[in-house]
Amino acid sequence: MELLRLPNKRSLFSEIIYIALNVALAVAVLGVVLAVESPYAAFLLVLLSKWRVLAVRPRYWFANLQSNLVDLIVGLSIVVLLYAAGSAFFVQVIITILYVVWLLFVKPRSKRSFIAVQAGTATFMGVTALMMVSYGWPSSLVIALMWVIGYSAARHVLGSYEEAHVSFYSLVWGLVFAELGWLLYHWSFAYSLPGSADIKLPQGALIALAVSFIAERAYASYEKHGSVHSNDMILPSLLSVSVILILLVFFNTVNVGAI
Repeated sequence: MELLRLPNKRSLFSEIIYIALNVALAVAVLGVVLAVESPYAAFLLVLLSKWRVLAVRPRYWFANLQSNLVDLIVGLSIVVLLYAAGSAFFVQVIITILYVVWLLFVKPRSKRSFIAVQAGTATFMGVTALMMVSYGWPSSLVIALMWVIGYSAARHVLGSYEEAHVSFYSLVWGLVFAELGWLLYHWSFAYSLPGSADIKLPQGALIALAVSFIAERAYASYEKHGSVHSNDMILPSLLSVSVILILLVFFNTVNVGAI
């Protein structure tokens, strides 16, 4: 909730109010989840917390929506995870604490490294939540939502650079995610987590995060040197490819939970 986001000269009182409102948002989401069986009320609460998107002239609505998509994806994903936790109250409390950490310590940061973390968090959580609930949905809807996740994350990162083609590159990365979404819709594995009730870790979320990490590092290298330097890409590529290969080779048949 962004009721008192003053970029400069925030008083101690406004800082306390800001912290209290964000904690109250996370606790309120948990309370709604515990009190109401349907997730729609919790989704609505998260959407209402972004009221400032529309608190400007209509011509700015679309731009504001795009700039808030990453935070919105994380918030909606939190709701999905809280409901998936079911009666595991301790797990729900942990998820709520993580949401508070996101709201207070991760989301407000403007350094480029934190922006990459924000985009990566939205990618991982968005794909995780989507894969957990979309097994009975039309494939076209899953593909469209995967496109939104990819587009939002790419635009969030590219916006921290002086890039003249932010929209075009974001659209392209959204297309990559849409294709990944089509693949995951037809071929998906998920791993059960100890003590986490019905929460499962989709293989696709890890793959999407690994691929996004490679792309981010490649763009950062290009932006810095004017070309992609192999020295900047060796470790990120080895790490990401190793994770993907380990998942595909060793964890496709062992202790796998179906989504």
